[in-house]
Amino acid sequence: MPATREVPRFDPVRVRGGRYRSGRLGRHRRRALAVGLAVTATALVAAGPRDGDGARGQPRGQSPAHRASMSGERSGTHGAAVGAGPVTAPIRIADAATVRLLRPGDRVDVIAAEGTAAGGDARVVARGARVTKVPEPLAGATDGGALIVLSVPRATAARLAGASATARLAVTLW
Repeated sequence: MPATREVPRFDPVRVRGGRYRSGRLGRHRRRALAVGLAVTATALVAAGPRDGDGARGQPRGQSPAHRASMSGERSGTHGAAVGAGPVTAPIRIADAATVRLLRPGDRVDVIAAEGTAAGGDARVVARGARVTKVPEPLAGATDGGALIVLSVPRATAARLAGASATARLAVTLW
């Protein structure tokens, strides 16, 4: 039997990735998942609407809120017909001093007041109409009121014309 030898002294051998391998794999999987989610989100944003003024499935330039404000309705379910853009509608407001407060680009509600000062009915004819022009009053005009030009859908313009024939019109500024 050979003589017993002493085992020589040496540094421990360390195998890379041994027991910590599952933790490192998990860390890389999480990183890969995060990168994948970021790429997916970027692709979804790039594939979405380009002009930002409408949702998917809506006609370009006419979101439900835009159609509701232009048609004078509270909900976006009965908006203006597709292809029927806004028209300009000149209307005479009974109080000329109120018209001096308006500037192009303002949004107004148009109210038709029928009857006398003792009683009558008032109704909103147009909601959220955009003021496009406020003409200067004519020097010799004494018939009262002042003219403004609004941008409204065609149906609302018809209601405004009908209301101006039978009632005094007023505006409220948004």
